[in-house]
Amino acid sequence: MASRKRVFDLLRTIDRVSCQCPAHGFRGNFQVSYETPVLDYAFEIKSSTVRYGIGVTREVGQDLVNFGVKNVCVMTDSNLVSLKPVKEVLNSLTKNGVNYKVYDKVRVEPTDTSFKDAVDFAKKGKFDSFVAIGGGSVMDTCKAANLYYSDPEADFLDYVNAPIGKGKPVNVRLQPMIAIPTTSGTGSETTGTCIFDFEEIHTKTGISHSALRPILAIIDPLHSMTMPEKVANYSGFDVFCHALESLTAIPYNERGPAPSNPALRPTYQGSNPISDVWARFCLQVIQKYFSQSVYNADDLDARSFMHLAATMAGVGIGNAGVHLCHGLAYPIAGNAKTFVPKDYGKDPMIPHGLSVVMTAPAVFRFTAASDPEKHLEAANLLGADITGKKKADAGAVLADTILKYMQKMKIENGLAELGYTKEDIPSLVKGALPQFDKQRLLQLTPLPQSEEDLSTILEESLTVY
Repeated sequence: MASRKRVFDLLRTIDRVSCQCPAHGFRGNFQVSYETPVLDYAFEIKSSTVRYGIGVTREVGQDLVNFGVKNVCVMTDSNLVSLKPVKEVLNSLTKNGVNYKVYDKVRVEPTDTSFKDAVDFAKKGKFDSFVAIGGGSVMDTCKAANLYYSDPEADFLDYVNAPIGKGKPVNVRLQPMIAIPTTSGTGSETTGTCIFDFEEIHTKTGISHSALRPILAIIDPLHSMTMPEKVANYSGFDVFCHALESLTAIPYNERGPAPSNPALRPTYQGSNPISDVWARFCLQVIQKYFSQSVYNADDLDARSFMHLAATMAGVGIGNAGVHLCHGLAYPIAGNAKTFVPKDYGKDPMIPHGLSVVMTAPAVFRFTAASDPEKHLEAANLLGADITGKKKADAGAVLADTILKYMQKMKIENGLAELGYTKEDIPSLVKGALPQFDKQRLLQLTPLPQSEEDLSTILEESLTVY
């Protein structure tokens, strides 16, 4: 049977070559059907309001006054609480007479247990607003705290994505939340998603709904100057893969089923013309500024552009979604054994951006057949010379381009260097399978994939250089 893409390509070709002249362009009286199509036929762009500028954090206190709030929950982590970004936020709140309490126990790479601890703090505080200042872990924890604070009777699994949780839609009104990122990676400041490690099955999952989006994202490049080298490095590869995956995700009009009600359209809708703009911008920024931003930490221009690119990628993935790299990254990070990354503390963990990029070369070799032109375009945006390259070369060209970035940025040599062996692959595949739910990541992969395909990708990722 022909692939969905080939069918759509044929229909588009027939439409383009059909005669459009006045004599032959009339095609009769169309009978417009109002029945829900099998595949989706529309996309929509939702995003937090984004405010960008050097020093813009000083405005957060005035924003909260404008919202008319009285008691703010400020969330951060134990590393950031004594650093300048948090001090700037608290100074602004104090200057503007805003009452607040600080929760600084956010766990880097949060778990269901750490989420619940933050929820308990929020419920005791009787807050009417939230401010998150930190990386993706802080912003995701704050979203979860806001959600369960706003629906205090909910069971934790009610909102967790199926099939692990019930995946219920969010029908309660959340408190206003402002997100102020200090890392340049997750883009969580603009998305309705919060990710955590579900400890019972050692894999990551999350909660996804547009209601979780912060109402305002304050993007202050000065905060990116505090990132240590490895944090900037691994975070940058999260932006890298966000852009590549959203650009190459299944097109929105090839994803199904179409919703019976627009309110039921999933958060992740597939690639579309608007999210593609964000992805292309991010890849261009990465090509120009990524290395400089990591290895020249005092380069404000480089760090500013990467900080903005992280937000732009967040807008893209917050609507288009991501696919295989992220779907496989969740069990990779969730089953961390002995790997202790520099600049992240003393406990074993695999930072999110690192877990995502580990499989990227193998993933894009696999997906290239779905749309060779887009894969070649992505390689070109990242600086590869694609002159004379054929469609059949697309996977190898993009994979080689990714590997050059990984080598230049001194990324570990595959899953083996993170502590995994071939014997671990079945459990990693099993950990990825929850992402097969109809609204989750592997369904956005532009080609269908079997468990054998996932195993092959992971095997190819054990050693990458």
